[in-house]
Amino acid sequence: MKTLIVVQARTGSSRLPGKVLLPLAGRPMLARQLERIRAATTPFEVVVATTVGPEDDPIRELCRELGEACYSGDPLDLLDRHYQAAREHAAELVVKVPSDCPLIDPAVIDRTLAAFLAAEGRYDYVSNLHPATYPDGNDVEVLSFEALDSAWREARRPHEREHTTPFVWDQPERFRIGNVTWETGLDLSMTHRFTVDYPEDYVFVAAVYGALWSAAAPIFGLAEIFDLLSARPGLLSLNRRHLGVNWYRHHLPELRTITPRETRLELAS
Repeated sequence: MKTLIVVQARTGSSRLPGKVLLPLAGRPMLARQLERIRAATTPFEVVVATTVGPEDDPIRELCRELGEACYSGDPLDLLDRHYQAAREHAAELVVKVPSDCPLIDPAVIDRTLAAFLAAEGRYDYVSNLHPATYPDGNDVEVLSFEALDSAWREARRPHEREHTTPFVWDQPERFRIGNVTWETGLDLSMTHRFTVDYPEDYVFVAAVYGALWSAAAPIFGLAEIFDLLSARPGLLSLNRRHLGVNWYRHHLPELRTITPRETRLELAS
C-alpha cells in the first residue's frame, strides 16, 4: 500500500509568523522535523504541502535544497491541499503530520501506521488524537485515500476544510475509526506541550534541541526528552501558559465527538 506522509507547512502563522523556518540546531525547524519523520522505519514517501503564495517561496526553496517533494495549493483549504498532494503522488494511504511538531518521535509515527496496516482493512482512519494521550506535538493521523476523497467531495463547513480530517473522525457512525494510545498508559496530552504555536513554545523546543541534538545522534525520542525534563524541570515552565490550548476550542459547538475537557482557552496576555 503506497503510503504518503503529508507535512502541511506555511510561513503565514498568525501567532508565530515564519515559525517553520525558525532555527533549531542550526537548520530551519521544518528541516529538523523532516529529519525526524525520515527516521521512522515504515516505508513511505513524504511531501511538504505548502501554499501557492509567494511568501512560501522559502519553503519551496528549502524543499529543493533537501530533495523533498513539495506541493503548492490552497492557502486555507487544507483538505484540498492534502487531497491534491495525495492524488498527485497516487497515494493509497495518507498520513497527516503538521509542521509544528518538531519533537515528534519517529516511533510514534511507526506505531500509528502499524495499527492501521495491521488491521487488514478494518479502519478508514486511525490516529493518536481521539482521544489524545501522547504529549501535544506527536500528532499522527492516517486515513485511506477513499476516506480522504469522500471528505474532499462532501465536506462543506469551514473547519472541515481548514483542518482536513474532522469530516471523517467526527462521523464515527459512518467511518471506521481507530485510536492509538500511549503504551505507557499515561495521558500527558494536556500537561506537556511539545508543539510550536507561540513564541514560548519555540523557546521550549529550542532549549530541548540545544540540550539533546547532535550531529552524531540527531534523533532523540520521548524517553530522552523526559530524562531532560527530569534533570531540568524548569523547562516545563517556558510554555506552561499554553498547556492544552488547541484549535478545538474555536469549534466546540460544531464538533460532536470533542468535549471541553480536550481543550482550553488561552490565558490573557
